[in-house]
Amino acid sequence: MTDMISIPTLDGKELPAYRAVPAAAPTAAIIVIQEIFGINAGIRRKCDTLAEAGYLAIAPDLFWRIEPGISLDPDVAPEMERALSLMGQFDQDQGIRDIEAAIRAARAAGAAKVGAVGYCLGGRLAYMTAARTDVDASVGYYAVGIDGLLGEKHAIARPLMLHIAGDDGFVDKATQAAMHAGLDDHPKVTLHDYPGEDHGFATEFGKRRADAAATLADQRTAAFFAEHLG
Repeated sequence: MTDMISIPTLDGKELPAYRAVPAAAPTAAIIVIQEIFGINAGIRRKCDTLAEAGYLAIAPDLFWRIEPGISLDPDVAPEMERALSLMGQFDQDQGIRDIEAAIRAARAAGAAKVGAVGYCLGGRLAYMTAARTDVDASVGYYAVGIDGLLGEKHAIARPLMLHIAGDDGFVDKATQAAMHAGLDDHPKVTLHDYPGEDHGFATEFGKRRADAAATLADQRTAAFFAEHLG
């Protein structure tokens, strides 16, 4: 079953979110953190796939404070431009507080453990979620700007996995090197590199997807969540 729900925020408002519920009662939940394109078809499909695997999946509409219901196609130039504009307006610290609200809602719904998985902007937010909340496990795909967040790494107390696109147009080689230098020795962090792959390689739909790399990354993510949320 899939539907849109409202989640109470930490500041007393109502956060819209897409929810996918598995057929059997879930024991764990995963918060799916959007790219800059909103809760589009790809993010909804990520949720649906997680529900098929037995998880309660919730994707909070993180742009709702700017404009609710954003759903953009990265392969359409004007929509990509719109997404970049929204990114510029987005308050990431507030976004983490809204993710925290989604984590609390998942626990209130009966999930014994709650994970998070994010893509692009969501990959960065997954790292921040690992550092700033009590989420049980987090995964970030092609996270942007992690080199500027390494000062928070000591706050990461639960498992975090990051998938790094080797030829990421938004994450240059120097940034990738800084991620490895800062995180390779962290006992809770695992980094996986995908040589030759560009940003967005694990998207569900569209021109950016690279099937082999996406399949490998998703298999690693599935095993990671099975281990830490089981």
